[in-house]
Amino acid sequence: MQADRILLERLFRLAFSLRSYLPKRFRKEGVVVPVVRLQGAIMAQSGPLRPALSLAGIAPLLDRAFGMKEAPAVALVVNSPGGSPVQSRLIHKRIRDLALEKKKEVLVFVEDVAASGGYMIACAGDEIIVDPSSIVGSIGVVSGGFGFVDALAKLGIERRVHTAGQNKAVLDPFRPERPEDVAHLLELQRHVHETFIALVKARRGARLSDHPDLFSGLFWEGGRGVELGLADRLGDLRGVLVERYGETVRPQLLHAHRGLFGRRPASGTAIGQGAFDPARLGADLAGGLISAAEERMLWSRYGL
Repeated sequence: MQADRILLERLFRLAFSLRSYLPKRFRKEGVVVPVVRLQGAIMAQSGPLRPALSLAGIAPLLDRAFGMKEAPAVALVVNSPGGSPVQSRLIHKRIRDLALEKKKEVLVFVEDVAASGGYMIACAGDEIIVDPSSIVGSIGVVSGGFGFVDALAKLGIERRVHTAGQNKAVLDPFRPERPEDVAHLLELQRHVHETFIALVKARRGARLSDHPDLFSGLFWEGGRGVELGLADRLGDLRGVLVERYGETVRPQLLHAHRGLFGRRPASGTAIGQGAFDPARLGADLAGGLISAAEERMLWSRYGL
């Protein structure tokens, strides 16, 4: 009897290992839904101190997700306070292009925040699902900076700038602000804002409310976002997928491919290229610290 039991266990393990080689019609598997995380501030460049969200960084994962032929939908988990309007729109467009090409539904699940550019990406979803405490909205454009004119005067430092073109030094933080420079910036922001509004209206359509502050840059918690039409419903990834595809549904989180020693080579850098450069390393670290501070400010706007 003991020998028979051992033989049966071995046969069962062998059958299970060969299961993946059977034609799909003979397998009883749950529906697989690929899941891609879109996490972080949206910037064209990333670094060791700030792994940013950009089209170049996320495109391979999106291609893999939408390339899964048997998947009825692609789930995107968005958690971003915004950032570059260009990268936001490029990511949005890539998602919609792939959805139309592969004929797949896109389900967006908002975690802590999908604001500003993060909300622009969320609008690529056919359905936006939020947590009651998620933050959504902030449909606006902002530019920030500092003025060091008085600081230079106190330190006895003279700023010298020479340009070919009278507007080449627009909004120089070391020179007094000019009204015409501010007017030019505001006009630029207005056009970017109009592009953002048009995108939201095109995607959300009649679901949007007529709230007067909808496009003012304000943001709301998840439940209120549903009322305003910025999102479709409250829920979570597992619950919604089970509701749609049954208890056997299998969400499959896709990860970026790793290179040697589990790391991905830095973008634009060949392995073994050049020698160690302390000056460059210092400059990269300084730039990374500044960018990390800027990203921290983006998150802090939403109390995160």
